[in-house]
Amino acid sequence: MVFRVETEVKRKTAFYGIVAVLLAVLIGVFCYNFASFYETALLEQPGAEPTFLQSFSSYEELVSFLEANLQTTSQYTYYNTPSSLAWRTNQFLSAVGKSVMLLSVDSARAPPEYSTTNVQVEGVDEADIMKTDGTFLYVASNNSLFILKAYPPEDMEVLSRIDFNGTLIEIFLNGDKLAILGACMHFDSSTFRNDKTLVDVYDVSDSSNPVLARNFSISGNYFDSRMIDEYVYLIASQPAYLIYDTLVLPKVYSGENMKEVEASQIYYSNVSDSPYAFTTVAAISIEKDEQEPTHKTLLLGATSCMYVSLNNIYVTFWTENQGTLVYRIHIEDEAIETEAWGEVPGSVLNQFSMDEYNGYFRIATTTRTTGTSQNNVYVLDMNLALVGTLENIAPGERIYSARFMGDGCYLVTFKKVDPLFVLDLKDPSSPEVLGWLKITGYSDYLHPYDENHIIGIGKETVAAEEGNFAWYQGVKISFFDVTDVENPKEIDKYEIGDRATDSPVLTDHKALLFDKSKNLIVIPVLVAEIDEEQYPSGVPPYAYGDYVWQGAYVFDITLDKGLVLKGRITHLENNMDLWTETYWVKRSLYIDDALYTISDRKVMTHNLETLDEINQIELS
Repeated sequence: MVFRVETEVKRKTAFYGIVAVLLAVLIGVFCYNFASFYETALLEQPGAEPTFLQSFSSYEELVSFLEANLQTTSQYTYYNTPSSLAWRTNQFLSAVGKSVMLLSVDSARAPPEYSTTNVQVEGVDEADIMKTDGTFLYVASNNSLFILKAYPPEDMEVLSRIDFNGTLIEIFLNGDKLAILGACMHFDSSTFRNDKTLVDVYDVSDSSNPVLARNFSISGNYFDSRMIDEYVYLIASQPAYLIYDTLVLPKVYSGENMKEVEASQIYYSNVSDSPYAFTTVAAISIEKDEQEPTHKTLLLGATSCMYVSLNNIYVTFWTENQGTLVYRIHIEDEAIETEAWGEVPGSVLNQFSMDEYNGYFRIATTTRTTGTSQNNVYVLDMNLALVGTLENIAPGERIYSARFMGDGCYLVTFKKVDPLFVLDLKDPSSPEVLGWLKITGYSDYLHPYDENHIIGIGKETVAAEEGNFAWYQGVKISFFDVTDVENPKEIDKYEIGDRATDSPVLTDHKALLFDKSKNLIVIPVLVAEIDEEQYPSGVPPYAYGDYVWQGAYVFDITLDKGLVLKGRITHLENNMDLWTETYWVKRSLYIDDALYTISDRKVMTHNLETLDEINQIELS
């Protein structure tokens, strides 16, 4: 979990617990914990080297393995998944069927220039709650998928709606195919719960009449996904638990067919771990409806993070000895092969703490021992063998954000002030710190502006008069110049609101719209402000503001002028309660010269230059 500079539980990091023990009716205990960061102690040198992945010879061998290795007091195991999961609700709809609402559609124009999802790796798409092809807009909202005619903005209208049977999480768009990712609650033999991860693929060549082309599902919780070309790569985790001597194996569903994954098709290593979970990696073509999805199931620990390059999936797992196991899974179209594993000390913050470049895998971690933390960067080869080490960065602090860019790496650590570290990884065997900058505040997310400039989005802080910590304040956007790597500079900054101001960009990079060619940054913000009249002796740094506004902040960003606020856009009307969260802006995009802002209940369009309103439409 991420520890701020004071006792604070961020609203976006939620811990969900589901415990169901009915001896006569239901048998099962599941504990679902969502955490964005897991603090661990410093990993000592590992002992016996674990063997590489091998498969079980039989169901009985698999059961014996779990009986010998489960460390819980009951016969159930628990598993963890990160709070980066896209959905924020734990509600499952049991009485909603798939249906399509049909409306009229006009002939489409040739698509103009448009923005896409903010992703980590070019060519590796990430699922999101909205997608566009420049003509149509696809919005996941209130467990439905809305298809809108988006361009031209003056003629914007809802064309159709797909109601999802389950919990709609995210979507992918590839040409005329739309993949909806979701989850539903499932019971095996009416005895115990086993959640399923769903993929429904629609043909949307006729946007007013989307047609279900295929469906696919895996038992277990949705963990993460990516799309490369026409293939969606999906990961689901199912807890490995024993009901006395009965083991529930993962299942794969394709259309009306169900197939249980055989024990001989499940791979494992002799790395001691607890809890255990079945991690299933699947590859689904959303273009070839007749091609059966491929999959591979691993019996490993608690999945923590995932990074995907054009050729490899890297999945990390927390270990009992306070380190991180990394597995490299090679992907090429439908082919899935587990090729290497490695282990590093400490824990990983998120996907941006990992990177593949020029045949090397780089990873940044935080370790903690006897109350003291430190930060590290490790370089591994494609066999995930250790090549280079840089440890003990900013002792006593923790990584708040990381970004690998070519031969460099940028880290933000924090405790009382914000050091931005510039690291040189040109020599993989000898990474080194080149320079650093200490300023107030910290950045939760780093985004490249160009090869010599970086944008940081986080919180401003005020150092406490006593104690080695600081009080966080409002949202802060920093503009860094790293041309002189030994002396990075903050060339501009913009602060929004007072203490309690927040933005989804701090935990979800897909909420950011940035386009260098248009000098454009848009971020959604919930603004809190302090009434200074309530503090005649001065506002203390620990005072919280009251929430007064929610919507999108629109900035110009250039090297000569820095950050300049163009204006703000809200979906909340004057007589509307601020806490009507269905009208909170979550995403933004542009098509041609129109800026689109999206909430669960509304899509608005404004002129990109003047921010004059063009159109708005309700999603109901």
